[in-house]
Order: sequence, then structure tokens, then C-alpha cells
Amino acid sequence: MSPMNFDLFADAEPEQVPRREQIGEQSFVLRGFALPWLERLLPALETVLAAAPFRQMVTPGGFTMSAALSSCGTWGWTTDRNGYRYSRLDPHTQAPWPPMPEVFFALAQAAALDAGFADFVPDTCLINRYIPGAKMSLHQDKNEASYAAPIVSVSLGLPAMFLFGGFERNDKSQRVPLFHGDIVVWGGVDRLRYHGILPIKAGQHPRLGEQRINFTFRTSH
Repeated sequence: MSPMNFDLFADAEPEQVPRREQIGEQSFVLRGFALPWLERLLPALETVLAAAPFRQMVTPGGFTMSAALSSCGTWGWTTDRNGYRYSRLDPHTQAPWPPMPEVFFALAQAAALDAGFADFVPDTCLINRYIPGAKMSLHQDKNEASYAAPIVSVSLGLPAMFLFGGFERNDKSQRVPLFHGDIVVWGGVDRLRYHGILPIKAGQHPRLGEQRINFTFRTSH
């Protein structure tokens, strides 16, 4: 059975999917990689969100994003009518972003190494919350000072359909189903590929309820 045809709302993740699934020359889905880390990840996430709650941000074009955002680390990612950028301060509180929990950092490094990227040192973690209907349009991650480091993206909660495209917005995109605990890593020649998330379908995750949480680790500076 092709991964394209999996039922995103099955009770369990498909056993047919290999642990590491290659989706590009230097791009991989690491199936279930985050699951052994959950008992440390979720309490750490609560601590971060207590200091920097999710907020609906506005794009430079004036549109409110359907995914709610937060950040942790030395730098946080933000957007408003003035553009997309990294900032050392949470623009809503003018306080520094919460420090990146050690377990976040260790998971990001372990996933990057498993995908062939040694010495990954993320300085920011963008945290997205998707409820049913929320999506992320095709985009490139290109606010970083250098593209030498990979992107490490962790999926928790409700399943999602990840769009992984080419180097032009109109290039055909793969549709890659992502499940609770999956991690996508892309870098090197694939670093500037367009990617996005189709609207999240209604569902109830036994641990996280009606939401998908996504961590995106990057080296911004």
C-alpha cells in the first residue's frame, strides 16, 4: 500500500511504513521517532507555553494565520505587517523568548543525526498549533542567516498531510501523511524546497485532543 493512500484517521499508525522514508535527495520522514521522548517533551512544552502562549499572528499581507504560533530558544520567529523575521524578544510581552528545553534540543539533534546531518545546533524552535481546518500555505524557510543547517519538524497529535514541493511555488508537491511522533528532516540540496500543510481534518487524538502540535527547529543565526 502506498503511503499516499493511508487512512489518516486510522486507530493506529500504518505498520507498513518504513521507519525512515526518503522523500528527497536529502529529505527524510523518521516514522515515530519522537514517541520515546513524549513523557519529557509534553511537560517541557507546557512550561514554554506558560511563558509564551500561542497567538494568532498576522502576515505582512494583513491575513491572520490559521495556525497559532509560539517560540522558544535564543531567537523566536514572528510575523506582522512589517514582515517575517526573527527576534530575541516576544513582541507581545517584550520579554525574551523562553529558553529551549534541553529535551527539545536533544531530540532535534538526534533526529538530524539520524537523517545524516551531524552537528545540528538549533537556536530557535517555532511551535505551531493547528486545530481542524487550520493549514499552512506552501512556503520556503528562508529567514535564516545561512541555509547550511537542516530543518527538523516534529509532528504531535492529529495527523496531517504534508506538502513537499520543489524550488518554485508552482512545482508539483508530494503529499506525505504525517502521524503522531513523526519527524521530517530536510536540508542540503533540499533545504529551500517549498512545503506546507493541508487543512487539518476533524479528529480526536487520545493524548492531545483536537489539535496538531508542530515543532520546527532551525539555526537562524
